[in-house]
Amino acid sequence: MICCGIDEAGRGPLAGPVCAAAVALPADFPREVLGDSKKLSPRKREAARILICERALAWGIGWASAVEIDEMNILRASLLAMRRAYDAMNAPESLGVLMAVVDGLYAPELPIPCRAIVKADAKIPEVMAASILAKTARDRMMERYAWLYPQYGYERHKGYPTKYHREQIAKYGPSPIQRKSFRVKL
Repeated sequence: MICCGIDEAGRGPLAGPVCAAAVALPADFPREVLGDSKKLSPRKREAARILICERALAWGIGWASAVEIDEMNILRASLLAMRRAYDAMNAPESLGVLMAVVDGLYAPELPIPCRAIVKADAKIPEVMAASILAKTARDRMMERYAWLYPQYGYERHKGYPTKYHREQIAKYGPSPIQRKSFRVKL
C-alpha cells in the first residue's frame, strides 16, 4: 500500500504564509537522506529536497496566505494548505495512494483515509519528506519576501518571532505579509 505523507511549515511565524507538502515515496527511496527537517542542516535539507523531487512517486506543495491565516486562524489555514498540497500531487489515487498520514493532532479532509500522528515527521519517511519540502519551499518564499521588504530581515528569521524581527516591526510597523491576528510582543 502506498502512503502519502503530509506536513506543514510556518505555523509559528508572525509573517508570511503557511506551507504544506504532500509526498508519496517509492519502496526503494533512500530513506537515509531523510530526517526531521528542523534538525537537518540547510545543506542536507536541500540535498534531500532535490532527491525527493526527483524520485518521489508524486509530490505537491500547498499554501495559505497571511490573509487567509488571519481570516480563518492558523489551524484551519494549515489544514487548507495540506489539502492544497494533496490536490497539487499528480493524481495520487491513480498511483495507488490509499491513505495519508499527517504530522500533528489534526488531519485535513481528503478523498482518502487520513490519520494524524504526533511527531510523524520524526518517524514516518513520507512525512519526513513532506516536512523537508514544506520547510525548504517556505524558507525560499521568505527569502524572496526579503527582496521586497529588506528592512524586516526575512532572509534571517523567516518571519519567526525573533528579537530582531520584533524590533523591525516596532521600527517600521507591520509589513504587508504580517499576520495581523498574531500578537507581537515587543
